[in-house]
Amino acid sequence: MGEENQTYVTEFVFLGLSQDPQTQVLLFFLFLTIYLLTVLGNLLIIVLIHIDSRLHTPMYFFLRNLSFADLCFSTTTVPQVLVHFLVKRKTISFAGCSTQIFVLLLVGCTECALLAVMSYDRYVAVCKPLHYSTIMARWLCVQLAIGSWVSGAFVSLVDTTFTLRLPYKGNNIINHFFCEPPALLKLASTNTYSTEMAIFAMGVVILLPPVCLILVSYWNIICTVIQMQTGEGRLKAFSTCGSHLIVVVLFYGSAIFAYMRPNSKIMNERDKMISVFYSAVTPMLNPIIYSLRNKDVKGALRRVTAKSSF
Repeated sequence: MGEENQTYVTEFVFLGLSQDPQTQVLLFFLFLTIYLLTVLGNLLIIVLIHIDSRLHTPMYFFLRNLSFADLCFSTTTVPQVLVHFLVKRKTISFAGCSTQIFVLLLVGCTECALLAVMSYDRYVAVCKPLHYSTIMARWLCVQLAIGSWVSGAFVSLVDTTFTLRLPYKGNNIINHFFCEPPALLKLASTNTYSTEMAIFAMGVVILLPPVCLILVSYWNIICTVIQMQTGEGRLKAFSTCGSHLIVVVLFYGSAIFAYMRPNSKIMNERDKMISVFYSAVTPMLNPIIYSLRNKDVKGALRRVTAKSSF
């Protein structure tokens, strides 16, 4: 199939992260550890928020959506990568590759929108505390969450359609470890300029407005926090918002690097490392950074543990 230039490919072959057998074994255990921590951390957050009524607030409602998105994001790629570390020929069908691209973009773009929504929630909580319950009413929270998932689905549909409408003939070897548009475009048998422009435009839509909203929200939060009279209030506000900012920088930084720059015909090792970061590492770090060091979540965990011990 790789030799016949007029034959449309029916499967793709990944080069993966390494060709060395010993390195692949080490990477297998590293990725397995990362994936188990990701699943346990995000599932714990989802379950705690569901069963503890004290966490039924807008902040944790959005956090539950974020944890679910992280769980889907990691599960779409890491289990396949784990299998590929153990086999010689790392393949995926065209249909499987298409599904992987769509789901990855869906949850990834949704996460972009959710992080912006969460920054707005923190802005209202810190800058307008007396009006917080009025502004962040349950129906608005539901609408914002639905809007995040719908926007993610729209961008994913556009990017996936433009990527998969290109002809893929002959060359089916992807110098990567999972399917995503920047890696797949390098194999297209025609000019990819219009597709690259469409993906760039969708990147502008799903990345820049949220980034602007986050910057404006945090600028107002910082100004408000600086004016606070008590050191304890300042510390609490900076602690919550600082965690959110770390998540934002990690996720948006890697996403912008991958999708908001010209597409070269060569996938280098740096590109792969960036992909490892946002596909595997960030979903693992989110629950640790954002939740498990949070007093409310720790309290909920203690209460659940105490109940289960009786």
